Amino acid sequence: MLLLSAVTAVLYTPSARALENGVARTPPMGWNSWNTFGCNINETLIRQMTDAMANSGMRDAGYQYVVVDDCWMNPNRDSSGNLQGDPTRFPSGMKALGDYIHSKGLKFGIYQAPLAETCAQYFNSYPGSTGALGHEEQDARQFAAWGVDFLKYDWCSPSGTIDDQVRTFAKMRDALRATGRPIVYSINSNSIHDKTGPRRNWSDVANMWRTTEDITNKWDTGQTNGYPMGIQNIVNVTVPLASYAAPGGFNDPDMMEVGRGGMNDTEMRSHFALWAVMASPLIAGNDLRNMDSATSTILKNTNLIAINQDSLGLQGRQVSNDGTRRVLAKRLANGNVAVALFNQGGGTTTVSTTASAIGLSGSSFTLRDAWTNGTTTTSGTISASVPAHGTAVYIVSGGGGPVPTSFSLVSQSSGRCLDLPGSTPTNGALAQIWDCNSQTNQRFTTTTAGELRAYDGAKCLDVYNQGTANGTAVTLWDCNGQGNQQFRLNSDGSVTAVASGKCLDVNGGATANGTKVIIWDCHGGTNQRWTRT
Repeated sequence: MLLLSAVTAVLYTPSARALENGVARTPPMGWNSWNTFGCNINETLIRQMTDAMANSGMRDAGYQYVVVDDCWMNPNRDSSGNLQGDPTRFPSGMKALGDYIHSKGLKFGIYQAPLAETCAQYFNSYPGSTGALGHEEQDARQFAAWGVDFLKYDWCSPSGTIDDQVRTFAKMRDALRATGRPIVYSINSNSIHDKTGPRRNWSDVANMWRTTEDITNKWDTGQTNGYPMGIQNIVNVTVPLASYAAPGGFNDPDMMEVGRGGMNDTEMRSHFALWAVMASPLIAGNDLRNMDSATSTILKNTNLIAINQDSLGLQGRQVSNDGTRRVLAKRLANGNVAVALFNQGGGTTTVSTTASAIGLSGSSFTLRDAWTNGTTTTSGTISASVPAHGTAVYIVSGGGGPVPTSFSLVSQSSGRCLDLPGSTPTNGALAQIWDCNSQTNQRFTTTTAGELRAYDGAKCLDVYNQGTANGTAVTLWDCNGQGNQQFRLNSDGSVTAVASGKCLDVNGGATANGTKVIIWDCHGGTNQRWTRT
């Protein structure tokens, strides 16, 4: 079995912190012009959409940003190099448009690109070369002067390495910060480019970052991550990136296609539910002026919006996936857990999990159906018959809650205790077995999220670097709510690391003091069984 050195463990650092610019503490909600209208936009249309958002109940449901996408600009900058609104499309100017949006209690979003051309200009569907290259500070000041609250910044070029992208996107991040205006910074590194979205945690650069190529109005396009992307294809890419999400920064699986007619009602409900549970920005892309009742019901679902907007800012993590039945669980600030039972198959099937698997303890739970708002009770099973491409969502509450008193975990093979070296908590300390002594480095409490906290709750047991491979070390680290700090205490004495499905294991079955504790495939041996005392 692989054993990581103490030096390696000390080098473990948590995921990058989200951008601290005071905005997007929960996933941004709003509407964007591109999916329905593309380049066919003008001042009258955007004002009508603003009115529709205010009058349809969307604003009251939490939608805030009215985002004007590509093709708003005059193809030529003015004599001082400033951006201008297209005089035919936006004759009143962009500041007047922003003022109108603000007058309706909403926020103003705009589009720009970091290189020489916007996407429409790159594809020769709009004239000019008005990208921000060489104008970052000037454009940021212009946006602030216009009252912009949200910037969509779209790479749209095959050129540049990922390091080039980081440097270039960071220029606008810093320019926006220098204006002193709170502006949500939304980036897309993937357009016509090697797909850098899944390869980097962009939370140090932006408030939201696209994970895939552009979405299209279909359930499945068969693309792994190429243009265009269906709903199911985007989910496959975005689910594994859950650890990146936090208040201030979120994975962006692109603007929604709900209400645009390319999918059946089940698929559109599933689309919205999955975006909600994945803590994705909820940016509508339909024509708000003529929403039917089905679309309105989906986009204004209060339970799913509450799940999405939960203050913890956690993305739902995968509990299980057999290729057809996929289960995601999202811990909420009030101790409840939202569970999505997703059927990726072509026929109705039963999708199931348990309260234990999602990190809850106890024997009595309430399930609230996010779609019907009806409630049922269960002793632990969470299950639904889900139609093809459907997603059932439950808010799970109840159970025994945290174990009220601390306990030690005694290895049944050696009689020694799970131990974290040192009298004071140190990030990166490698878990081991040692003679039991009842001190705080051997005493644990557990929470409804499945954390195992040591040193009187000061720090959490942690699977090194979010690893899932056999032999990955178990360490101590600051509690951060991530899946590699969630464990399940099983009735047979085993302890499962939820993110990997593997068991806490005494390395090599050894029994001596100082033997390291790792994760390994569960096999029922005594070196994987622990007694709580």
